[in-house]
Amino acid sequence: MKFAFNSNVGKVRPHNEDSGGIFLHPNGAVLAVVADGMGGHQAGDVASQMTSDLLKEKWLRTAELSKPTDIEQWLNEAIQDVNEKLFLHSKEHRECQGMGTTVVIAVCTEELVSIGHVGDSRGYLQNNCGFQQKTSDHSLVNELVRTGQITEEQAEHHPRKNVLLRALGTEPTIKMDIETIDWEEGNTIILCSDGLSNKVTDNEIEDILRLNDNVNQKVDKLINLANDRGGEDNITVAIVHYSHDRQEQE
Repeated sequence: MKFAFNSNVGKVRPHNEDSGGIFLHPNGAVLAVVADGMGGHQAGDVASQMTSDLLKEKWLRTAELSKPTDIEQWLNEAIQDVNEKLFLHSKEHRECQGMGTTVVIAVCTEELVSIGHVGDSRGYLQNNCGFQQKTSDHSLVNELVRTGQITEEQAEHHPRKNVLLRALGTEPTIKMDIETIDWEEGNTIILCSDGLSNKVTDNEIEDILRLNDNVNQKVDKLINLANDRGGEDNITVAIVHYSHDRQEQE
């Protein structure tokens, strides 16, 4: 597998509340994480960084996971544990009260990809059938679209577009959506915060993924495009490409 990750503060925000990374297990499997923090001053940084660090630690010390049910169970248990730690941290540290974070995670093995998410950070799959968003935003506007109260066009400019219905660390327990899919040589998974998806269309993301560039160049081009469109938010992108070539990481 080839993979790359980068996180950029953007052009407007004073600091980066996104975090994440791509972590290689000794057995060759890959964990990709993107977390978009929120809360009071600096609290978003704390929530997203804690999430990334805790997931990395759990991943590197876990036993080998091969069955889809084992991977999904690991994802669910890991997120419940991280959620509990974030929630307790916010209660015990006044400066972090109200903090939370989105998270989108992909466990990539030779046979499959399991994607889990909470919030509006997204996961996409590119394969022979095209380019598809594999996550559904846990947001107010997405729920309004789903129930037919507004159109997708109206959602783009809705005044409450940033209101989340689920976030990690804001409640004692959390529900994570998880989906496992098959993948094969040449397929690509991309995870991103809404700093990318709010500025770059699905078609544009697909076009960049299909370029002959390496994965690091693709990540940089996506971030640069979001910044060219204004860069009002932090921008974080993780790409994992299924290839039998040697490992590649930024």
